[in-house]
Amino acid sequence: MLKNQLKKYHLILASGSPRRQQFFKDLDLDFEIRLKEIEEIYPSSLKAQEITIYLAMLKGTAFEGELLSNEILITSDTIVWHKNKALGKPKDQKEAFEILKSLSDATHEVITSICFKSQEKSEVITEISRVTFNKLSDEAINYYLEKFKPYDKAGAYGIQDWIGLIGVSKIEGSYANVMGMPTDKVYEYLSKL
Repeated sequence: MLKNQLKKYHLILASGSPRRQQFFKDLDLDFEIRLKEIEEIYPSSLKAQEITIYLAMLKGTAFEGELLSNEILITSDTIVWHKNKALGKPKDQKEAFEILKSLSDATHEVITSICFKSQEKSEVITEISRVTFNKLSDEAINYYLEKFKPYDKAGAYGIQDWIGLIGVSKIEGSYANVMGMPTDKVYEYLSKL
């Protein structure tokens, strides 16, 4: 459906995330994957969605001057925002344990910003979902870390994993966003092109 509407455009997904690539396949979109190494460093003064907006745009800037007139580049960034702090991907098991321990019996935000860039302009949309975890035992956290090794995930968890099944008591907002991309917002944006 949307695929026909977008025939005159060439979509480029600048993401190495298998989850985001699968989302685009599931949305039945024709797209190309084009990757560039970006150092994801942002000014320490930025808070919450200011961080994801900055990083999504930074990833888009790497392609400045390279896009053809019919190309739309899509970049994105997701963080877990908890206790006034951005939780990125854990460096190791110890850090992952500490992150999950802090998310236990608490509510945090999953914030994703998506930048749509063409030759003429860049536009960013942002989605914020609130996720509440039950109290997680140390045994449950250790089991999850050993079995699923979520070190490539912001906040040290994937909601679609075992930990999401046993640990999440409530979600306010987009479930797909918590998985890495608010697909409904992406679909809506592309529908308006």
